[in-house]
Amino acid sequence: MRKRLNQAERRQQTRTLLLAAAAELFADRGVNGTSVEQIAERAGYSRGAFYGNFTDKHELVVELLKQRTLHELDEVKDIAQRPDPYAALREWHKARAEHLAGWLSLRIELIQYALRNPSFQPQLAERERVALDAHANSIESTFTSLGKEPPADPGFLALIVHALEDGLMVQRMLFPDEISDDVIVDAAELLMRTWAAATPR
Repeated sequence: MRKRLNQAERRQQTRTLLLAAAAELFADRGVNGTSVEQIAERAGYSRGAFYGNFTDKHELVVELLKQRTLHELDEVKDIAQRPDPYAALREWHKARAEHLAGWLSLRIELIQYALRNPSFQPQLAERERVALDAHANSIESTFTSLGKEPPADPGFLALIVHALEDGLMVQRMLFPDEISDDVIVDAAELLMRTWAAATPR
């Protein structure tokens, strides 16, 4: 028998489905091109159900970004704890590549939304800070394990890696037959080897 959900569980389920529907529609039509009614309809709810969970579309966008950030952070933390982090990272990027178009469309749309709505920029910057901190911690740990000092501040090196990651995702989408799913990990490893070789013990 299916477990009956209590009121709090039903509310959480409704929010989850609304967020999932919004993510799909934003990636396909853009934030500005998606209405509250379309989000509610895609999730299987009424317009009233939407406003029972979110004040407006902007609040939903902020919550969507927050949930995506926390989910990605959990995945990155799990990768860092694996016996072979680089192998785990490769598998993570391969899994992401299967849904690259949708993931990249949503990411670009959120950046465009931030450009049009300056009040959203701090939330997007906070999400980027999580990714940058994860990269910086990984870089610092790698150099510590090698017994070397990084050639520059780990935060700056993380910025380089993160920017490279964004650019390579676009190139991967444009040239799927020429660029492999491993391109981001390969590029990151090449950078780390180059930086490590240039740094004395």
